[in-house]
Amino acid sequence: MRAVALLMPPTTPPSPPPDLDAYRRAVADLLDDLRHRPGSPARAAADQLDEPRLAAVLDQVPGGLDWVRQELSDEAATFRPDSPSSASDHHTFVRIFLLSQIDTLWWADAPEFLTDDDVARSDELVDLEPLRRAGRLLFEYRRQPETWAGRARHAVRRRVAPHGSPHTAGVRFTRVRPELAALINEVAAAFAVVAPDAPRLWVTSMTRSVDHQQHLRTLGYSALLPSAHCNGYAVDVEMAWFGRFGAAGALATVLLELQQRGLVNVIDEGQAWHVCLSPGARTPLRAEFERTMEV
Repeated sequence: MRAVALLMPPTTPPSPPPDLDAYRRAVADLLDDLRHRPGSPARAAADQLDEPRLAAVLDQVPGGLDWVRQELSDEAATFRPDSPSSASDHHTFVRIFLLSQIDTLWWADAPEFLTDDDVARSDELVDLEPLRRAGRLLFEYRRQPETWAGRARHAVRRRVAPHGSPHTAGVRFTRVRPELAALINEVAAAFAVVAPDAPRLWVTSMTRSVDHQQHLRTLGYSALLPSAHCNGYAVDVEMAWFGRFGAAGALATVLLELQQRGLVNVIDEGQAWHVCLSPGARTPLRAEFERTMEV
């Protein structure tokens, strides 16, 4: 047995999971420092990614720190703050980019839905429309109009009641992973408790194909790739509209508490907040869906 043991290659213990709270604090500290520096925030940020709290996460992203540094530079070079982007300025773009690396750390190995047809045909996704008709959903969304008549009706509703719903184009697909449907329902239920007089939670974006993500980029949106939207593990929820009801702070608290528990990664993108499911929450939420939501 000893001879066999000597021939076996030494094993390398797995790396401990990085401290994501420390990483988020490091991103905030970096952004605070960048606001006092002249020149390009992205270039200055790229020069500081070796900071230990940042490197602990970025070294574990596929491609490592060098890939992240190059991607940040490349994406920043095409970013325009006057475009229809979720990032209002270059500092906000850097923050969104760096926080999105947590999504990449979690889900980079998950297969992406490359085309719209992949989203439509995937057995891994469920359609929310039957669940909505059955009264199983505790949140709202609007489907993106696909015809001229549908777009005209949407425009009329916006003129008649401009603040009756969030200003959003609607979701392209109503298909999501079951565990994500359960997560959104739990967020909606918690939000209803802390803000009982506010409208129900509103989801503005769900699963996207890589093709659609690329299309958004051509329109000027800071639609990053890779994206957890493209493998079905992220949604965007409306935030700004709930300020009309004094409920935006309550929704933010719900989302940040879930993040503190390690269940999600949350990114403040302005009008909407991006919410990505963590790998550790996947199994219990899938069971929750099967227990309470499956039609």
